[in-house]
Amino acid sequence: MTPTQPPYSGIRTFLGAPHARTCIEETDIAIAGVPFDIGTTYRSGQRFGPQAIREASLMLIDNDNPRFRQDPLEILNVLDLGDFDISIGDTEKSLQMIENQALACPARQLISLGGDHTISLPLLRALKQKHGRVALVHFDAHVDTWEDNFGTELAHGSPFYLAAREKLIDPQHSIQIGIRSPVENEVMDWTLEQGFTVVSAEQAHLSTPQVIAEQILACVGEIPAYLSFDVDSLDPSQAPGTGTPEIGGLWSWQVLAILERISQLNWVGMDCVEVLPAHDISQITALAGATVVWMYLGMLAKGKNSM
Repeated sequence: MTPTQPPYSGIRTFLGAPHARTCIEETDIAIAGVPFDIGTTYRSGQRFGPQAIREASLMLIDNDNPRFRQDPLEILNVLDLGDFDISIGDTEKSLQMIENQALACPARQLISLGGDHTISLPLLRALKQKHGRVALVHFDAHVDTWEDNFGTELAHGSPFYLAAREKLIDPQHSIQIGIRSPVENEVMDWTLEQGFTVVSAEQAHLSTPQVIAEQILACVGEIPAYLSFDVDSLDPSQAPGTGTPEIGGLWSWQVLAILERISQLNWVGMDCVEVLPAHDISQITALAGATVVWMYLGMLAKGKNSM
């Protein structure tokens, strides 16, 4: 898509894509912001993540993606739906609203810009009604399989605990990359017992993107796959603007290299979460999140004939 105006001007949509509050079945990809952050357990402010990701994405609009040698917006019909509605201060009602809006979207795929990681739960609930149980490809510093977050299940440390219990995801075909945070032994043991494959950040550093990609491909297989990218999977030097930073994380080039090598998976949706603009520096966290979404669009464009 050839830009018609410089990236510092105009309406802020993701990659400058057309904006519409509703889409039709012919829409390949709908992008929606989910400005929800009342599930955080430390720093909050992720409600401003969607607009920060959109703003940073405009740095990517003036040329083709060099890894795929194409502009995904030239190949895919992409609409930015703006932000989903939520109920301020009401977690349960907000999650139901997110699920309903995701379910009502007729696009072939939905890409969600968070918001904190709690939003993955209602998105997966909606996705199950369209695709059944899915494999989870999860980049994060945290396993997010805690049963309790200071007295509640409905918070950003628990989406995949609940998703596994509700059979929204298939843990035997799910993999988590970049894990390194403090975690109770009981939580990690439960995660592994369910069948999740856990790849620590150190393992990724001591390996290669090709090896990690092969591990992901072997784990997921041919079932529908959902990508959940938490920016705190990256090292704080690469992504300071997040709510729960953990040292020793992935580098952005590693994530891009891994994604390029798993483009052939049967992707059915993704989210990018935990961008916290108030703690960002020179937009580097928001740009990292935007670039991962751009990469995902490139992966879909590469395989559009199989969508």
